[in-house]
Amino acid sequence: MAMHLPLGLFIALIITCLTACDTGNSNARAALGPESWLPLRIGTIEFEAQIALTQEEQRKGLMNRDILPENGGMLFPYATPNRRSFWMANTRIPLDIGFFDESGQLREIHRLIPFDTSQTQSSSTQIKYALEMNQGWFSRHDIYPGQMLDLDRLEEAIRRRGGDPRAFGLGSSSR
Repeated sequence: MAMHLPLGLFIALIITCLTACDTGNSNARAALGPESWLPLRIGTIEFEAQIALTQEEQRKGLMNRDILPENGGMLFPYATPNRRSFWMANTRIPLDIGFFDESGQLREIHRLIPFDTSQTQSSSTQIKYALEMNQGWFSRHDIYPGQMLDLDRLEEAIRRRGGDPRAFGLGSSSR
């Protein structure tokens, strides 16, 4: 015995089934948490970083951690260029910090000492991105001022984290 459904009901059932069955794509689009490691690049050097998007994530930074992967770090994007200050309160890992301008050019590298509560400030007032890595990482990879952070990869990383790259001056219309 054949069952005949009205065309409208049949289409509604098909759409409902496709929507319910599309879990793979919806999970792929879900925002990643702040603990996610995302691929970035400076020049030809590949590494992974956690992206500190919110003020809360930026305040916490790498505090209270015991280790950081050799090629892992934390990137801090900002909405506008400015002089940037960092300190190492409650941070046990010896770090270096690279300061980048709006174009993604590395301008400065500074050494950060564990538990040091004095501020390490950029010389430049044009800093838009800061990257904390294990102490010596920049020199071990022959990364020095003048090299470029891949802003296309950073844009994608911010998007994957659920952020709006335009809020950080990234995106096809902002560059």
